[in-house]
Amino acid sequence: MVKLLSLFLFLSATLFGGESVTIPTMNFSLSAPDTPQQLVSSLNVLVVLTLLFLAPSMVLVMTTFTRFVIVFGFLRQAMGTQQVPPTQLLVMLAMILTFFVMEPVGTKAYEAGIKPYLAQEIGYEEAFTKTTLPFKTFMIRNTREKDLALFFRIRKMENPQTVADVPLSIVIPAFVISEMKTAFEIGFLLFLPFLVIDMVVASILMSMGMMMLPPVMISLPFKILVFVLIDGWNLLIGNLIASIK
Repeated sequence: MVKLLSLFLFLSATLFGGESVTIPTMNFSLSAPDTPQQLVSSLNVLVVLTLLFLAPSMVLVMTTFTRFVIVFGFLRQAMGTQQVPPTQLLVMLAMILTFFVMEPVGTKAYEAGIKPYLAQEIGYEEAFTKTTLPFKTFMIRNTREKDLALFFRIRKMENPQTVADVPLSIVIPAFVISEMKTAFEIGFLLFLPFLVIDMVVASILMSMGMMMLPPVMISLPFKILVFVLIDGWNLLIGNLIASIK
């Protein structure tokens, strides 16, 4: 997690440009800037704080968090357990699995770009390219070609020759809609077995003339029992991680 945090702090420095990034000092005194450099440093502090506020959102759209949280939401709806598990627990589980999946990518980006840049072995532009390359490779690997081509057509850009030629402004939205489509497909498959249980229970109740009894009250314990007997969480999380390229 520390390496991933260092990565996004490094990416935030792209707004400053130049070969090196100077971190301004902070104090609680209020005074007018004496030089233009002091004004720029003060503005840099504001930009850094803004980027730190937006960093969690960037983590969500550049990782597999979207797939995990949508599938968990579909699972809860399919089982009909209302607020069990609670939303906070599902979100935390999705975040933990996201860090588990993205740790190799973050480590590779840190070792290739951030670490040599901090050691002043490479320049800023080379460090930024090497840092973002593992993330772009991961996102493109999990993005449908059709979705990627959509944004290239919108921008009226030529087809890229390598991964490095694909800008982040195109990779990120294409990756997000691909993840959403994949999550909806998995959610549909999750609904099928629970839908069969609901239909069987509803048919039995109607045949017995118990039409006033809500089928959900009877089918819910059976759905929970089936999910526990097949070790549903183990199967679901195992297949979710296996679906990530």
